[in-house]
Amino acid sequence: MNPLRTLAGIAATALLVTACGSGTTESTAPGGGATSTPAGGGATASPTGGGEGPDKLVIGFVPSREADALVETIQPVADYLTEALGIPVEGFVSTDYTGLVTAMETGQAHIGAFGPVALLNAVDRADAEIILQSERFGSGTYHTQFFTNDPDKYCSDAPVENERIVNDAPVTFLNCNGTARANNETPEGPVGLESLSALEEGTAVSFVEQTSASGYIFPATIFATRGVDPTTDIQPIFPGSHDASVITVCNGQAEIGVSFDDARTAAETDCDVANEVVVFAYGPEIPNDGIAVAGVSDELRDRIKQALLDYAASDEGSEVLDAIYEITALTEPNLDSLQIVRDAVNELGLTD
Repeated sequence: MNPLRTLAGIAATALLVTACGSGTTESTAPGGGATSTPAGGGATASPTGGGEGPDKLVIGFVPSREADALVETIQPVADYLTEALGIPVEGFVSTDYTGLVTAMETGQAHIGAFGPVALLNAVDRADAEIILQSERFGSGTYHTQFFTNDPDKYCSDAPVENERIVNDAPVTFLNCNGTARANNETPEGPVGLESLSALEEGTAVSFVEQTSASGYIFPATIFATRGVDPTTDIQPIFPGSHDASVITVCNGQAEIGVSFDDARTAAETDCDVANEVVVFAYGPEIPNDGIAVAGVSDELRDRIKQALLDYAASDEGSEVLDAIYEITALTEPNLDSLQIVRDAVNELGLTD
């Protein structure tokens, strides 16, 4: 069986969900609990380029960790934008990128923080405009990290201690195959992918979700190009968030897993992540996530963009954005850099 052909069918189904989503979108509103918002309702917005504009703005996020941990963290962003723009801004946490794209498409959300694949979906489906991209320690790219609870199988050398900062305190994790890095360093991939040759048929592998660039799209292409069908040759697991993927491997539910680098710092669990989850490979570089707007005038778009830039440059904003997505800066979007993402999407058949 052709792995890429199989992936094309899976990805086309995911696209259909994105394009045709309706009914309800589960979201978590700041200050409240989980709410179910009709996909066709919510705040109205004027078309881009003119009109009076919405009387309320909604900014949406998707958790890279447990959703409950993100709800309170995003409130300062909404509060800052409310003051800076003179328009009430409400924040909400969507359960996934598909829901947030649908919210943008139907006028329920006007500003969205998206991963790279979802950024393209927002442009294609919601006529959104990418206004900013994230930087982390001066880098505009990131990569998939592969990790395991069986280092004897996937490490060609002994795991080494690698320090990270968790809640302002140093924590030592384990890395092998040349993946160790300083806490403030973002190394480039690919590194250590040859270790995937140890993967056996039927192995349980923890991804994130099918629309995640680092949590599925790119690792799926890596498996496929190595002749491993990620839908039939392994047992794929989709726990829904990057930290949950780490926990899935730590708990022994999967032998290897993927996430962004380094989601181990966000994993809150009784399992001993520091000693049980060993990073052994990095995938190729992927353009960072970004922020898009839809359903607002050009003038309001520019004000939103400047307000977010000012917020990211402030001490408070820098701290909040780091807590949300480990963002160290917001910059002008490099739209050309997203072509590698579109190429991967096209390779998997995630197109009309």
